[in-house]
Amino acid sequence: MIELAVREGIRLSDESITDSPLAVRGLTVSYGQKPAVFSVDMTVQPGAMTAIIGPNGAGKSTLLKAALGIVKPLSGQVTVFGRPLEEQRARIAYVPQRASVDWDFPTRVIDVVLMGLYRELGLLGRLSARHKARALDSLARVGMHDFANRQIGQLSGGQQQRVFLARALAQEADLYLLDEPFAGVDAATEKAIISVLKSLKKAGRTVVVVHHDLATVTDYFDHVFLINTRRVAEGPVAEAFTADHLQAAYGGRLATAQVDQLARVLG
Repeated sequence: MIELAVREGIRLSDESITDSPLAVRGLTVSYGQKPAVFSVDMTVQPGAMTAIIGPNGAGKSTLLKAALGIVKPLSGQVTVFGRPLEEQRARIAYVPQRASVDWDFPTRVIDVVLMGLYRELGLLGRLSARHKARALDSLARVGMHDFANRQIGQLSGGQQQRVFLARALAQEADLYLLDEPFAGVDAATEKAIISVLKSLKKAGRTVVVVHHDLATVTDYFDHVFLINTRRVAEGPVAEAFTADHLQAAYGGRLATAQVDQLARVLG
């Protein structure tokens, strides 16, 4: 029974979590009686780009949402830069899956980006010219400056994804969490997004991405976290992104084309 997995008062004794931008210990999330994530430990390395990968239904997005408190775990603890999540939310920027957003909501692109500043301003804070300039600069970084006054629902899927990345950039966070940012976007958008993420890494920020394209893992990321409800492997790409670990995570669910593609990538 899932209830038996619930553990209260877990102590995070691992010294490595002190410097980790995001550390989870014993995280279990269940939808009904079936665990989506079971007793998972994860330690994100600072200043790196980490991919969370695994088959469909493996718990990738659930892990990210539970770490952010969007879904409530049955058990486990989360720390951000060595402190409880609630104390460090201002240091986190989150880009959700595009499919989870109501794009029919009538608002302009610039207003969507400015939403990223509400925690900084507070409910009664006034937007200044400086804030608007920051939002426009964030749009420029993703190639969307000229669309600032366009309705968000009028944009293509790739353009919408760029706007949500711009909103995250406007927060000037230390930790960026993105849930499948490359899903369903065109090649130009993917290139633009990865360029921005690599610039964040170069600036010392930490980036964690739920990722689905195994063929680009070695090009895009430094570290990888493989999951299939439980943690399968974690570490630098050269050490953790191996055929054995992929087989353990995906089993027979890797398509033949993916296997051939990965064989070339992994040598």
